[in-house]
Amino acid sequence: MRGSLLAVAVAIVSSACSSPPPAASTDSPAAKAAAAAPARDVAGSRATLFSVSPEQLSHLQVAPVARTTWTTIVRTTGTVDWDNEHTTQAITQVSGPIVRIVADAGAHVKAGDPLLYVASPDVTNALAAYRKAKNRYDLADRSLARNRDLLAHKALSQRDLESAEADFNDAATDLQAAQQALRVYGVTQAEITDDERQTGALRAELVMRAPLTGTVVQRLVLPGQVIQAGATAAFVISNTSTVWVQGHLYDKDLGAIRVGDTVDIRSASYPDPFHGVVTYIGDMIDPATRTTPVRIVTDNPHGLLKKDLFVDVVIHDRATRDALVVPTAAVLYDEQNFPFVYVRAGQDQFAERKISLGAQRDDTTEVTSGLKAGEAVVSQGSVFLQFANTYQQ
Repeated sequence: MRGSLLAVAVAIVSSACSSPPPAASTDSPAAKAAAAAPARDVAGSRATLFSVSPEQLSHLQVAPVARTTWTTIVRTTGTVDWDNEHTTQAITQVSGPIVRIVADAGAHVKAGDPLLYVASPDVTNALAAYRKAKNRYDLADRSLARNRDLLAHKALSQRDLESAEADFNDAATDLQAAQQALRVYGVTQAEITDDERQTGALRAELVMRAPLTGTVVQRLVLPGQVIQAGATAAFVISNTSTVWVQGHLYDKDLGAIRVGDTVDIRSASYPDPFHGVVTYIGDMIDPATRTTPVRIVTDNPHGLLKKDLFVDVVIHDRATRDALVVPTAAVLYDEQNFPFVYVRAGQDQFAERKISLGAQRDDTTEVTSGLKAGEAVVSQGSVFLQFANTYQQ
């Protein structure tokens, strides 16, 4: 293949160097006008036209400049993070040593499932206060019922009844406060009811329950470890059915991306892409990387995407516009790194045309200026034309 391409290049150069066409008479008025005016291609811009022999034309492919509906695509990279809207730490409400751990990393739990048990005097004190409040409430309730019966039989004054009602209301308030204290510690109503049936020693264990349904992604404590109320994080639980992908946008792409744009996420670990939606675009630019963070919420079937996994991100802008496009292979660059293409100006003539480029998608490149719809550009073999044109000059 390389030998065939080299042969085509040599043939083009040889054609350019050998036997130039017969010169027209310089005495005619037409020849003088042609010499005075610069050559122009079909678009009317100044250009140097050069010819290619019919044998060499067979090695070139020409494609039309097409008008299409263009959707902007932004490619970047990102890392997987847990969905912070469905991730939380499990923190105990009491201090004390861990008695038992019943959940480990990787376990799937439902909200309210037990995670571990803590031995704490705080629970003992709260249960004791509840029992006292419940006993006083029961006594006040019986006393109020008896006083009402006495009042009905004219054996008690109204004042004594009102005093009994006040005692009952105070006891009810104390009981509600004791119940609320137990609920703050995570004691359920079923456990409170169960404790009411017991008359033996008070339980000193408090169960820590899962605050939400999900997967235990981290276990941060050990058996026997002493934990502090409200300070020691024992577990991290996350619903891994969705994850966040934290991406990065450069300045040039900020105007093209909006919240709600669809996203394709690919990882080298899996053959099929994952799909997500842009939910947040940052308000600051990182001075170190000159990028703006973008958050993508992504479905994560079977929990395949792991935290901190590196992924490739393709963001599809929902907005569309009309655009002129050419094959990417047709675009070349000159010594100053300016893009240009070779435009067909005749049956066997071509002209170099400077262009301005837009976005690129797959094998197609957007052209913002320099070409018109329907013009033909060299899509394959343009590098040989560039070599031959440079040699002729």
